[in-house]
This record gives sequence, C-alpha cells and structure tokens, in this order.
Amino acid sequence: MAEEKSTITLIPPSTTAPSSSSSLPSSRKLPDFKQSVRLKYVKLGYHYLITHGMYLFLLPLVVLHAAHLSTISLEDLYLLWEHLQYNLISVIICSTLIVFLSTIYFVTCPRPVYLVNFSCYKPNESLKCSRSYFMEKSQLTGAFSDQILDFQRRILERSGLGDDSYLPETLHNSPPSPSMESARKEAEEVMFGAIDELLAKTNVKPKDIGILVVNCSLFNPTPSLSAMIVNHYKLRGNIVSYNLGGMGCSAGVISIDLAKQLLQVQPNSYALVVSTENITLNWYMGNERSMLLPNCLFRVGGAAILLSNKRSDKRRSKYQLVHTVRTHKGSDDKCFSCVYQQEDSKGKIGVSLSKELMAVAGDALKINITTLGPLVLPMSEQLLFLATLIGKKLFSMKIKPYIPDFKLAFDHFCIHAGGRAVLDELEKNLQLSERHMEPSRMTLYRFGNTSSSSLWYELAYSEAKGRMKRGDRVWQIAFGSGFKCNSAVWKALRTINPAKEKNPWTDEIQKFPVNDIPPTSTSQYGSSGGEIWEAQGT
Repeated sequence: MAEEKSTITLIPPSTTAPSSSSSLPSSRKLPDFKQSVRLKYVKLGYHYLITHGMYLFLLPLVVLHAAHLSTISLEDLYLLWEHLQYNLISVIICSTLIVFLSTIYFVTCPRPVYLVNFSCYKPNESLKCSRSYFMEKSQLTGAFSDQILDFQRRILERSGLGDDSYLPETLHNSPPSPSMESARKEAEEVMFGAIDELLAKTNVKPKDIGILVVNCSLFNPTPSLSAMIVNHYKLRGNIVSYNLGGMGCSAGVISIDLAKQLLQVQPNSYALVVSTENITLNWYMGNERSMLLPNCLFRVGGAAILLSNKRSDKRRSKYQLVHTVRTHKGSDDKCFSCVYQQEDSKGKIGVSLSKELMAVAGDALKINITTLGPLVLPMSEQLLFLATLIGKKLFSMKIKPYIPDFKLAFDHFCIHAGGRAVLDELEKNLQLSERHMEPSRMTLYRFGNTSSSSLWYELAYSEAKGRMKRGDRVWQIAFGSGFKCNSAVWKALRTINPAKEKNPWTDEIQKFPVNDIPPTSTSQYGSSGGEIWEAQGT
C-alpha cells in the first residue's frame, strides 16, 4: 500500500484523513478523484505524450516518405546513377566531408565508462557489535559520564542501526587500544578483502590496472593507502594513483568522477576505485555531544569498483556511467564548518557536527538536483517546472515551486545511509516510496554508516533482491564535509541474476526488509530528543 501511495504526487500523504463519507458502505462511496489510483495512468500518459511528442509528430512524415520510396522504379535508380556519374567531383567532396566529420566526432566524443563489477567488504562475524554491546564497551572505557552514556543510548535506540553492524577489532578490547598499527590492520583487511573479491569476480590481473583512486576521509598514513595497495598487489610502475582524504562521505562519487576523467584521456584502461573509512583512530573519547554522533553511527565497511573504457568490456559489464554532478558549498563559512574535525575543551579530537547541518545539506541538495534535473528528467517534467517558474517570477503568481518527479527518471535510488533523519527528509521531499528507500534504510540497519562505501552496499541490496533489470537507471547521491553534495547516474547494461552474484547480502537477503526499526518520533525524549535528531542529520 505504501508503494501505491508513492505514485500519487498531487497531495501529501498527510491529507489522506477519512472524510465524512467514510461511514457509508464501500459500494456507495464517491470516488476520491484526487487520490484515485487511475490518475497515475493519466499522468504517465501525459508524460509519455510530451516526452515522445517529437516522434509522434515525425511519424506521419516518415510514413509519407516510405510511401513515396515504394513508388521508385529501376529506371529511376538508373537515372540517379547517371546523374552521380556526371557529378563525380561533388560526390567525392561530399564523401570526404562525411568521413572527415565522422572521424572528428568519434575522436572527440567522450569514451563510455563501464562498471565491470564491484564488491563490498563483509567483516568477520566476531566483529559484530549490537547496540547493547556498544553501550557496554562505552561504559567500560570510563571516558564517558552517566549523562553522556544515556545520550548515546537514546541515539542508538532511534538511529536506525540494528544489532549486526561491525566495529574494528581494537575497539572490542577492554579498554579499547587504538594505535597506528591497528588502524593500518583495519585498512588492510577492508581494502584487500574487497579488492580480492573484485579481482576474483572479474578475472582481471593486477598488472592490467592502469588507474587507482582511493578515498578515506579521516585516516591518511604515510605511505598512503593507495601505496599500500600498489605494494600489496605489485601493481605496475607507471600506474596513475590518487589518494583522496578529508572529503567526507561523498568522496566515493568524487572518486568515480575522477576515475571517469582519467579514463577519458587513457584509452583501453582499467580503473580501480576503493572507497572506505577508518574507525580505529577516530573513536571520540570525550563528552561533547556534538562529537559523539560518529561513535554511534559509523561502522566498518568498504567497497572496490572496477571501471573500464574498453568497448570490448561492455558485454560483461553491469552498468554504464551516464552522469556525475558535483556541488561544493565550501565558499560559505557556515557550510564549511558544519562538519569539522577539532579538539574539544579537554584536548580530545573528534568530528563536530553543527546544528545547521540539515539546512546546509538541504541547500546543497537543491543546487545539485537543479543541475542534474535537465540531464535526466523527461521533457514533460522540465516543461512543468519551467511553467511554474515563469508564473512565479514573471507574473508574481502565488504558487508553490514545482518539485520534479524523479521517479520518472530513475528506477533505483541509492541515498547515502548517513542517518535516519536525512533519509526521512529525502523520502518526503523527493516523494519517494518505502520501496525506493528500502536499500538505504536496510544498509543503515545492517551495516551502519560505512561512509563513502554505503552507496555500494545499497546497490548490492537491490541486486540481491533481483530488482535490477536491463535499462534501469540508478541514482547515487551522497553528502560530505566541506560541504558537498554529489550525484552519479548509472544505466544497467544487463539484468542482474542474484543467484549468480555474490555480495554481502546473498546469504541473508531473505531476512530483509525488517519491520522492527523504531519510529522517528522524539516526543518521549522532549527537547533532548529533538537535539538528538537534529544531530542525526548526519
């Protein structure tokens, strides 16, 4: 029933209260035309008519030309050949021009970028961390006051996380013993685990990889994480490698965009993208509430993605990259400082989250989708948006801005599983259904906030459910410090058979979706509950 509601965008769900006619027998009720399911067919018909209007207009002309061509005789063809013989120079010039222009087009047009395959790291079962276990370990550290422990407990109860997410090995010790060595160990286990599985899936040899992009926001050792991969897999000496740090949870899309740009100038190349975050050295041991959210939400995870610009790889690839759109709000001081790594009053280092974070994220999202919309939305949606804009700006009409229906442009949504509040707001503002939000919510529940790699756990969820069909379009969208909002659009090149694809969900996908996630109401917590959910906008 929830999915049925999602297709009705004329009025918000809050207006579905029963009317006075609800007491009548169902057979005598008047139809509610505003909420009639049949309206969706009218809307789809309108969008189809507008989007394909040009083809419908040209169809009669094509039919007329076809009818004319059917009357041409052999004599007409012979006269045409004779005419061309007497104008040989014109024919040669035209042919040369056509070949020249075609060559320029094929040389200058962007090379297609294919996603051959990807893999997500699934930690060992011994690293699982339930909510009660998390609170037990936090209490044993002796670093948190009773009030702060209660604050963390309330966050966990409403965070959207389940009892099966993972923490690194060193944080399971009592007390935790984070060190550079243990942080390196976590990075190696996550990155090498994901890459090993990816290489096994694709049968690509490490020496064939020409581009390497690694992103990890908070852990940047020397030598770099990219150098660790080069050393471990003995990658070739002329590999083009990049290590992105401090770019937040949206760095995964940034890495994809960087790899795309590099593949445009390096023909016949493979690009390996690795997205992860390191928890070991970034566990906050202080009592500042604004710095405690990462402790409660962030968990171990990582993903490895293999991209190719070889046309021969199209047949075996899963997706083709269609668009990447990046939005950066760093020039605004408020946006720049809303996610900020710093020391607290006791000298403890942590990541502070500002109360303006939700507003900043909303503004960045608005700019991002305004840029993305014309690239992906059908013409019908763009005309409705333009008509609303003209009416409001030129004629001062008191009308609400038209929110485009992105469900007409995308079949699957992978929204960064950063926190429950962000997912709730995007579901409401983009008018998405529970089914559209399911991959994000289940990823947050099962694996927690794995930072930049969460988008890939979400895509793996849709594949494991058997929902990915050939031609489907996927929208990945993520937010990150700076402040940034980045999008990537993919097109499925083939139908994904979950029985033949191994991913972290394979052995347990039948358990999902779960229905025991607590509601977002914070009334039982009063003002402190509201503060929790403001912070949960991460």
